[in-house]
Amino acid sequence: MRPIRPTLAAVSLAAALALTATGCGPGEDSAADKPSAPASQAADGALTIPDDLVDRLKEQGIDLDKWRDGEWRDWDADTWLREAKDFVNPIIEDLWDPDRMRDAETPPADPVDPDISGDEGVTDPTPAPVDAVPAKAPYHASAAEAGKVFFDGPEGSMVCSATVVEDPANPGRSNMVWTAGHCVHAGKSGGWYRNIAFVPSYNDGALPTAELEQASEDQVAPYGVWWVDWAQTSDQWIAEGGATGGDGASWDYAVMHVTPEKGGSGKSLEETVGTALPVDFTAPAVPEIASMTATGFPASPPYDGQRMFQCTDAPGRLSLGAGQPTMYRIGCTMTGGSSGGGWVAQGRDGAPALVSNTSIGPVTAGWLAGPRLGEEARGVYTEVSRKFAGQ
Repeated sequence: MRPIRPTLAAVSLAAALALTATGCGPGEDSAADKPSAPASQAADGALTIPDDLVDRLKEQGIDLDKWRDGEWRDWDADTWLREAKDFVNPIIEDLWDPDRMRDAETPPADPVDPDISGDEGVTDPTPAPVDAVPAKAPYHASAAEAGKVFFDGPEGSMVCSATVVEDPANPGRSNMVWTAGHCVHAGKSGGWYRNIAFVPSYNDGALPTAELEQASEDQVAPYGVWWVDWAQTSDQWIAEGGATGGDGASWDYAVMHVTPEKGGSGKSLEETVGTALPVDFTAPAVPEIASMTATGFPASPPYDGQRMFQCTDAPGRLSLGAGQPTMYRIGCTMTGGSSGGGWVAQGRDGAPALVSNTSIGPVTAGWLAGPRLGEEARGVYTEVSRKFAGQ
């Protein structure tokens, strides 16, 4: 068993990187840190980097100009920042152009057993595969909260999926995005990924890949590119997350705060896309949930990562080991690239809510699993919201 993998760009190194999807909870060291102020736009249109972010880069021995000129590609242990307090992600304007986004593809996968043995008392039988269906285009009318995450790792450029979620500290003006922990941090084997950005309603019109090669930037990223100026994942993921085996998968979630690459109109992400989902940390147990819908941009064959898909199924339970929280599991044929995509169900108040995210699945596809969100996840979410209260 392996986690659902992120995608490697065609221009990246040939070696494949398999990432585990696990979440992390807030730690005392991360809670004490303050986020970077968003990048601002000067009168001449040039983006400026906040002084506090420049200072944090310097503390890590990073020169901002050299970083933006390509030094971010240096992934030695001294510059692959690991702890929550070390997160830095300065904007590199136009790095994620349509060609670079389109070229993301999934590395070859090794065959693995799609069945998992766990605590049989809380693990239900493997669900039957549910064929993923294309989301209705335009996406902004059917799933405006969904989008794609782009980021760079040691092996090249990769993708995940993500969801715009509500911000309790800024109601109606959220800049918060929910994804998987392994989409922002490599876990125990590494540190934070770089150049992390979110594109809501990527390829909004569901254009086929051949037509995307000629598509305008507005067609590829109709609501712009939003750079992550803060990300937080659980201590469990940072300490335990691994490339294979589901290590830390029960805590595989992350919350990102974003800012527009081009400065924008002053509108928040929620105002820009027109929606944000609430997050339910007290979702009912499996027998009480009739169905869940998972959304994502699968990129491993037979998919190519350019279009949004969805699966709806009644959830079962999956346990990866004694003492670990039981996960949700559904039948679904989505593959790598769908990691981090939101799982939506009817919350306790009867309204749709995000209750999980895609975390792991067998390389051969057929089912997906996601963490059941509890107090640890609530802590991550609340901490990010508080960091940006009133901004």
